[in-house]
Amino acid sequence: MGLFDMFKSDAGDQLTPHLAFASSLIYMMASDGEMDNEEVGHLLSVLGGSSDNSGSIGVGAQNRQLLQKAQEIVRTMPIDQFLQQATPLLTPAQRLCILVNLIDSSLSDGQAEPEEQQLFHKFLQAFGMSEQEFTPYFQVIALKHDKSVFIDPNHPSNQPGFSVSLG
Repeated sequence: MGLFDMFKSDAGDQLTPHLAFASSLIYMMASDGEMDNEEVGHLLSVLGGSSDNSGSIGVGAQNRQLLQKAQEIVRTMPIDQFLQQATPLLTPAQRLCILVNLIDSSLSDGQAEPEEQQLFHKFLQAFGMSEQEFTPYFQVIALKHDKSVFIDPNHPSNQPGFSVSLG
């Protein structure tokens, strides 16, 4: 296995951890009934985007099949069934990677909508992680999206001694 082989795609012929990852992101993006540009940008950033001759940005060729299969899963499989099938396939690291990316996606447009929050809690529960266990990861991703730390000197995160402990 080469150094960067872990970032290669699969064709998405059966439910794999990589396909579960892509599908999870699309479930989150669709949960509030709209796909914001920021969410699409996040999806492209984690699946790999490429531009065509017209200047449009889309999913890179090696991940196009993966994205198509993930979209098919989201259209045809209820979320509870998906979580029941996907969870046993995932390692703890893969589950955490999905959770962190779901939060990143849901906050990419500035706030997590109620539907996104409800869906996230389904993932937490299915993956066997408590809200308390996930809180440090949430704090880091929330800080990533909170640009007010640059314009508000009194922001709580700008206070002396601020830190996030990942345990």
